[in-house]
Amino acid sequence: MLKSHGRYGYSAITERPDYSWPDGKRLALHFSLNVEHFVFGEGLGNDYASPHPQPNSRSFAWRDYGNRVGAWRLLELANQFNFPYALLVNTELYDYCPEMIAAFSARGDEIVGHGRTNSERQADMTLELERECIQEATQAILKHEGKPPIGWLAPYISQTHHSLDLLKENGYRYMMDWPLDDQPVWFKTEHGPILSIPYSHDLNDSIECVSRRTPSQTFCDNLIDQFDEMLEESVQRPLVMSIVLHSFILGQPYRVRQFRRVIEHIMKKRDQIWLTTPGQICAHIESLPPGTVPSATASAKS
Repeated sequence: MLKSHGRYGYSAITERPDYSWPDGKRLALHFSLNVEHFVFGEGLGNDYASPHPQPNSRSFAWRDYGNRVGAWRLLELANQFNFPYALLVNTELYDYCPEMIAAFSARGDEIVGHGRTNSERQADMTLELERECIQEATQAILKHEGKPPIGWLAPYISQTHHSLDLLKENGYRYMMDWPLDDQPVWFKTEHGPILSIPYSHDLNDSIECVSRRTPSQTFCDNLIDQFDEMLEESVQRPLVMSIVLHSFILGQPYRVRQFRRVIEHIMKKRDQIWLTTPGQICAHIESLPPGTVPSATASAKS
């Protein structure tokens, strides 16, 4: 028998108990916007072209565009269409450009832990360094927001064998690092269950637009197809659709031009869906009877 992570059990989505989102809605949709900060001249970092030797000022500046311009452009888009973000925050941004995070926080957007900086990965850390990273990021959000985050996405969606235990140890109620399902799933940790909330890895602007070089028109067509298909399927079962954005990628003008038609398409059916945040999804799942949502110990049928 193959080695297992031991975090969740198998559960076919077609065999689970039924439930609905608030007001009887069947499709929950959240916009998760990554805002990130990078060390200059060293460490990890996204690159839109062939990697250059350090100091890679071209790539650093491209990523910083997201904080100076892209995030503000996407904020204006959200204000125009009145939808919420989950803002996935590298906490070093509180020292670099706190006014940017404050602008999202002021409109009630959820602040989600996203490490200290995307120049590092948890997978490269020892147990104690990873614990320190999670604690520092959590305390920074608590200091600036007045309350701790309840959700986490690791930089580069990179975890160690201890990440989930450390997150639960530090009070996290959900994470979005495991793209295993279109419904929330309970994971086992040493300190009790933590919820996995769907976060798109396959249809993600970083993967699509940077890694795969998918044209923005095609990427946005894919988002519309994803939405339409999931809305139809949600008649049979509740689903979660995530729209994953990075301020330095989708915040580019030509991509926003295409992305606006995705928003317009979704808003035409706004009354049929639950436009929400991962934190609100987590709270709703926590309110359901035990056994409704798949867990580590058994399928939802048992």
